[in-house]
Amino acid sequence: MKRENKSVIIWLLSGCFLLFLMVVVGGITRLTNSGLSMTDWHLVTDTFPPMSEAKWNEAFEQYKKFPEYQKINIHNDFQLSDYKMIYFWEWFHRFIGRIIGLVFFIPFVYFLIKKKLDNSIIKKCIVLLAMGGFQGFLGWFMVRSGLIDNPDVSHFRLSLHLTFAFITFAYTLWVALDLIYPERNRITINVTLRNIARIALVFLLIQIIYGGFVAGLNAGLIHNHWPLMSDGEFIHDSVFIEQPTLIKNLIEGKSGVQFVHRTFAYVVVAIILFLYFKSTQFALNKTQSTGIKILVVFVFLQFILGVFTLLYHVPIALGLIHQIMAFFLLSAMTYTLHRLSK
Repeated sequence: MKRENKSVIIWLLSGCFLLFLMVVVGGITRLTNSGLSMTDWHLVTDTFPPMSEAKWNEAFEQYKKFPEYQKINIHNDFQLSDYKMIYFWEWFHRFIGRIIGLVFFIPFVYFLIKKKLDNSIIKKCIVLLAMGGFQGFLGWFMVRSGLIDNPDVSHFRLSLHLTFAFITFAYTLWVALDLIYPERNRITINVTLRNIARIALVFLLIQIIYGGFVAGLNAGLIHNHWPLMSDGEFIHDSVFIEQPTLIKNLIEGKSGVQFVHRTFAYVVVAIILFLYFKSTQFALNKTQSTGIKILVVFVFLQFILGVFTLLYHVPIALGLIHQIMAFFLLSAMTYTLHRLSK
């Protein structure tokens, strides 16, 4: 790592941490059903929560006009104190998003003025800024789907919002790694291992997408058995009957989506194990070897967490830890691929 890049690296890794924190808070927001508590979006006026009881009542009355209250919470003796709790998590989620915008933009301008960024890094940082802006749009696009008729957000939009946050994090980490390891490996890049790692990353992202589907459909609350689904079946009959076509069952049906997610976990584990055993046939440097070993440990931890999250009907704590572990797994995957590529 070059000394002149140290401040830029700290900036990028700080952004990674904030993105991680935002996804964690987003997970809490989803698990506590808080995501539809703020029914509008304003860049400045929503920066802080209501500051008086009158403002709280005004926000609560606005919330009562929308489907989540009218179709669900009106029957649950839902009071202002309950509303304040769900409002906090959604507000905090959006607040972190604002902080991320400032943390990325202000230092970026400073580094430009100080000429601390070369042309390659400038282009990558502009991409990051664009990704951050698009992620904000995806958040509102997701929330809007739950404010019209259905008192729940589209699982497609939720998964898109979640997956793009993971991708933004991974790309930010990749740019930071480019600066941490400015020189190429002193051994020849092993194309075989690199390509296996690329395939593993694609499979992992597909699994993350389906994790979003499971969360959006609350599909973790059914078939709470392992290794088989309900009634001791590997593929339960409900996988094929919830929706009119097989494709719709696998992307919109609760049973179908859960079946894909739980089965695809074996595929992700298998391909990472294949990467590990294949890597033993080659001479690797320390960073490459360490990355692959950490990747294997993390994928097994994530698999075990997924099983227990399912068996215990997705308690908030386990659901959140499972999502956090997905972040660690993606971090290890990004690091490993970077070390096998450059």
